[in-house]
Amino acid sequence: QVQLVETGGGLVQAGGSLRLSCTASRGAYCMGWFRQAPGKEREWVAAIHWSAGNTWYADSVKGRFAISRDNVKNTGYLQMNSLKPEDTAVYYCASAAAYRGRVDYTSSYDNWGQGTQVTVSS
Repeated sequence: QVQLVETGGGLVQAGGSLRLSCTASRGAYCMGWFRQAPGKEREWVAAIHWSAGNTWYADSVKGRFAISRDNVKNTGYLQMNSLKPEDTAVYYCASAAAYRGRVDYTSSYDNWGQGTQVTVSS
């Protein structure tokens, strides 16, 4: 089983930036970021193909967030800019060992991080 450790959450004012990191115990086929706000379902945010570097984004974050990875460090990143109060949630990284379906489905991922809180104040 792959261990995922997330860091980088915190409190930021609207319009600010944060960078989340997710370090994996080994590489993956794909890494995704999801978020879950209180009382809401887990929502897909972004994903990256680990070797090719192809990226995908939810419409709600396109143009504001950027996903990337460092293959040597087995670490994925989510750079979040122009943050809005509605971005407030617990953010989770997830990894898939192989292709298992659409990158925006939680069922496509094998392993999950512990989550990190992101709070955006207005």
